[in-house]
Amino acid sequence: MSGSSAILISMALPVLSMPFIALARRRPNVRETIALSAAVLTFGAVVSLLPAAMDGGRPSAHVLDVMPGLALAFQVEPLGMLFALVASGLWIATTVYAIGYMRGHHEANQTRFFAFFALAISAALGVAFARNMFTLFIFYEVLTLSTYPLVTHAGSDISSVDAPQIVADIREGARRLREESIRAGRVYMGILLSTSVGFLLLGMAWTWSLTGTLEFTPGGILTGKASEGVVLVLLGLYAFGIGKAALMPFHRWLPAAMVAPTPVSALLHAVAVVKAGVFTVMKVVVYLFGTELLSSANASEWLTYIAGFTILVGSLVAMTKDNLKARLAYSTISQLSYIVLGASLANDLGVLGGSMHIATHAFGKITLFFCAGAILVGLHKTEISEMNGIGRQMPFTMFAFLIGSLSIIGVPPFAGAWSKWYLVLACVDAHRYAAAGVLLLSSLLNVLYLLPIPIRAFFAPAPDGAPGSGLREAPAACVIPLMLTALGCFALFLYPDPVLNLLRLIGGGMP
Repeated sequence: MSGSSAILISMALPVLSMPFIALARRRPNVRETIALSAAVLTFGAVVSLLPAAMDGGRPSAHVLDVMPGLALAFQVEPLGMLFALVASGLWIATTVYAIGYMRGHHEANQTRFFAFFALAISAALGVAFARNMFTLFIFYEVLTLSTYPLVTHAGSDISSVDAPQIVADIREGARRLREESIRAGRVYMGILLSTSVGFLLLGMAWTWSLTGTLEFTPGGILTGKASEGVVLVLLGLYAFGIGKAALMPFHRWLPAAMVAPTPVSALLHAVAVVKAGVFTVMKVVVYLFGTELLSSANASEWLTYIAGFTILVGSLVAMTKDNLKARLAYSTISQLSYIVLGASLANDLGVLGGSMHIATHAFGKITLFFCAGAILVGLHKTEISEMNGIGRQMPFTMFAFLIGSLSIIGVPPFAGAWSKWYLVLACVDAHRYAAAGVLLLSSLLNVLYLLPIPIRAFFAPAPDGAPGSGLREAPAACVIPLMLTALGCFALFLYPDPVLNLLRLIGGGMP
């Protein structure tokens, strides 16, 4: 299979699976087999591009010219290759998990869920392989629109419930949840569309007027084309226009979207949406501005302060949340700005550490959200204060939660240690010692809001009247994926070289 074919096939497979998923709505086993098969085949198509990318090649696919110099086109480069591998690989784990979760939690509209999930993955791959900012913007917006039905997905299947009073209670609860999800969907769409149209699109138009192109180019396209003041303003338009990066104050969409089912939370936080945001920030810094321009003009120093502020405030707010998914949501807001901070340092180590954090955070955070969903399915608990002693009932789930937490904190031998190490080195290399202090303080705050959860689960006595200590794990389809992603946190620490070697190709000679 040629490189251009593999690119187009990888994006087409999830979309092509949608009608078959819809046709199999009355046969859940067939529907879920189609969804899982599409995930596996898509990952295979993405992996087929890896050898060429590792050899320094740039497979590409040109679809059409919109106007002279502006094309809908795709190209594989190291950063996009990493994002595509993360998105397509974790789609497999999330699909398996979603099968167990959606059935175990008796979610309604499961066919719609799997269909739009596939569309979202296709859009994420379009973002990953975009050859220019125009193509990326189109798929960025498709990703927003395709995830709206997932964010507003709410409801329970009560077809098997016979008791009238229970049915009435479930319907009332579903009505309230539906109203809450619609409100969350408005916030989600409102912030993401307003930032992309109001800021990002303006920045793209300005860049086009200055350079006559939006092609991603090693070293950037703005050198010699814009004054220092214009570069500073343009960077602001891009940084805040990429709302999916969740820089404060444009972050509220992320905790609002936590009303969605847990597999959607995993999609938002680890597989596609937020990673598309910080990936886009990194692409803009590396391939539109160029690190040398930002470094020489000192135009990105303010972004370091904004990222540092978001890192610390996100962590502090996370400490105040008793709801587990809300705490993890603010943790994500904080962790995303690690990547933005790495980009803002405008040096090779910052690009390396920030890009690597896309992968390490993905494995750690998807593990934590998988665990949150398993706790809901197995024990029907959502509040941290209710989780005393649950480690004796859900030992596999809570052990995986501990591993995911240690990886997010950055403790060896788990993956997050590598990306945080390179980010601290980047801060020192850029003489941004305050930024290094922010990273270290943030890791301490990570300890304070994450580790009490497994400690409470394993060592706190269960409340009086609570069920016994017998196993009450979620279905195997939930537990197996979370154990595998937890294992991924360990494997990425032991074998970081494939990721590092790929990312070093971005600059052709990174340390």
